[in-house]
Parts: sequence; structure tokens; C-alpha cells
Amino acid sequence: MNGSSGSQGHNVNGGQKKVQHANPLTLNNESKHRQLTPMRRCRGVACVAIILSTAFTLIVFIAPITTFLVRLVSVHYSRKATSVLFGMWLSLWPFLFEKINKTNVIFSGESVLPKKRVLLFANHRTEVDWMYLWDLALRKGYLGYIKYILKSSLMKLPVFSWAFHIFEFIPVERKWEIDEAIIQNKLSKFKDPRDPLWLAVFPEGTDYTEKKCIKSQEYASENGLPILENVLLPKTKGFLCCLQELKSSLDAVYDVTIAYKHRLPDFLDNIYGTDPSEVHIHIRTVKLCDIPTSEDEVTDWMIERFRQKDQLLSDFFMQGHFPDEGTEGDISALECLANFIAIVSSTGCFLYLSLFSSVWFKVYVLLSCAYLTFVTYFSIQPPQLICSPEGGTHAKKVL
Repeated sequence: MNGSSGSQGHNVNGGQKKVQHANPLTLNNESKHRQLTPMRRCRGVACVAIILSTAFTLIVFIAPITTFLVRLVSVHYSRKATSVLFGMWLSLWPFLFEKINKTNVIFSGESVLPKKRVLLFANHRTEVDWMYLWDLALRKGYLGYIKYILKSSLMKLPVFSWAFHIFEFIPVERKWEIDEAIIQNKLSKFKDPRDPLWLAVFPEGTDYTEKKCIKSQEYASENGLPILENVLLPKTKGFLCCLQELKSSLDAVYDVTIAYKHRLPDFLDNIYGTDPSEVHIHIRTVKLCDIPTSEDEVTDWMIERFRQKDQLLSDFFMQGHFPDEGTEGDISALECLANFIAIVSSTGCFLYLSLFSSVWFKVYVLLSCAYLTFVTYFSIQPPQLICSPEGGTHAKKVL
């Protein structure tokens, strides 16, 4: 997943440094933290089977009700019901990461209060960074409301594309002349301040690799920009578009920096629990009034934020931690287990009804699959028909 599209930043003052190869400490040149034993492999496969089967069953049985029938009456309550469903299922992932795989998730920086409408931007170390933002959203009580800007090619994935659509993720083509209108259209429907929203943006536009880092450094050297070793130069048009569309209703902007020990994990590492041993998430709050409004100024401002991230990561690799650790507590194993039992029990009931009960349940499943395929393919969100929208888009006081 990536969170922003647009051109490289420019017009930043600062001395040039010699182009350097990426810090070897940031790359996967070490052995895995835990060996992939047959037990870990079996446990990982079982966890994925449970997560995928529960996702499919809940989407097929419940999504048509919350995203169609309820939405005809109220978009606000449709989103609320869908987000509760989304949040319950998504909490299975932090349960897997932190309780089953024993990955230590450490928060640092500022201790942020739960906010209803948040725009957060983060560095993109690896393909699974976005998954660990769930651990933060879960602790703040807004797990079901987190949304991403993702590559449009992901909308072709079976079943997952249904989830991306009903949860109103934003698919982009990585061509700004196309993406600008898509982002503006999607976010124009999220201006009701009653609707919680956590929108995650990755301004680098792609995950970090040594090859991409060298290319980014060469571009920076040619254009008089800071030479960054642990992050790529950010792209700012997508972030600026999100900010302009949502600024009147945002409660907070979070600057998030993510680092890992001892290797950068991929998806299978997350599943099997072989890596990482620790995930470090550093959070800083940004006041809306401190963010510039013009494109050139935002470009300068964002590159400076990523220069600070680069230094923060360099210090992390030297010291082994971010400053001001311990800003968030642990998740409750009991609550996670109770949620797991509720999700699995519901899935079991739905599967029983589909396989062994009335034929009408089978008809419902077929119609639900057809409906989800149709609305996802044509990117349709049913309109609110019965009641007029409430709440409007009253502008909130800018921080």
C-alpha cells in the first residue's frame, strides 16, 4: 500500500552531502530472529485460514446489510456499523502480532489522546508498515475507522477488493492527473464531522529498498535537496490534497516514524512470527496551523519532516530505541481472546446456516457475492434515500 502520489519535492534549502549507500543496519542482511519451525509454519497457516475464512463469511453475511440496507437510511450509521464489524475483525491481527507471535510493539514520542478525525503520515520501511498502524488505532479505539490510499491493482484481488470497497479505501493509479480527481471525490464524502476517520498516508509512495534509496539520493544530489539514508524523498501532492479536503474537520495530524528489530519483516514473517522481534512506533503531533498551505511550502515542510525522520532513524540504529519510550500500554489479552471467540463463533454459525439450513441462506450467499462483485467492480456506494443527511459539514475550528 502507498499513501500519496505526485512529483518529487523541491525548493529546499540546505547543503548537499555525498550520495551514500543505504545504512546496512536497515536492510535484511541478518538471519531471522526466530527460526521457521514446522510448528510455527502450521500455526501461521492455521491463523491465516481463520482470518481469511472469518473475513469472507462476515463480509458476505453482514456487509450487504450494513453497506446497502442501512446506508439507504443513513450513511453515518452505515459507516458506523461497518466500522464496528471491520474493527472486530481487524483486531485479530494485533492479537496475532502481539499475543501469538510475541512481537513487542513499543510506542514512543508523544502520548496522544484518542482523536476522532486524524490524518497521519508515516515512513514506509517495508510492505507491512500499514498493518502495524492497526496496533495504534486499536489502542485509541478507532481501529475500524482507519483507511488507506492504495494501488488500484489491489482492487483486483478476490474478496479483499470487496473489503477495500465497503470500507471505502481510496484506490489510485499513481498518475497525479488521474489520482487528484479520485482523491478529491472520495474525500468529499467524508466531511461530516460526525464520522470518525483515520486516514493513513505514506508520502514516499513506495516501500524502502536500497536501490530506491540510491535513486532518491541521486535525485536529491542533482536538485540540491537533503541526502537521506533511511527514508526516501517524500512526494507531497497527495498529502496536500488530503489536507485541503479534510482540514476543516480534522482533529489532529500525526507524524509517525516506524522502525524494526532485527530485520525488516515481510508479510510471511508477520504470519509465521519469525520477524520482527520489536516494532518501534514514534509519534509526534502536528498542529494544523503549523502546516503551510501552498504546494511549494508544503513540499519544503514535508522534506524537512522526513529529514528529521531520517535523523531519528539514524539515532535508532545507533541506540536501539526511539526517545521517550513507553507512551502506550499493552493490549488486553482477555479482550483479544473474547473478540476472537465472538468472531469465530459468528463465523461458525453463518457457515452452519449456509451448509445445513434452509436453501434460502444459500440463495442469500449467492446474491450477496453477486452484489459485492457488482458494486466493487463499478465502484458504487448506494446513496442515502430515506432520510436527509444530518449534521452537514460544519467546519471545525482549526488547531
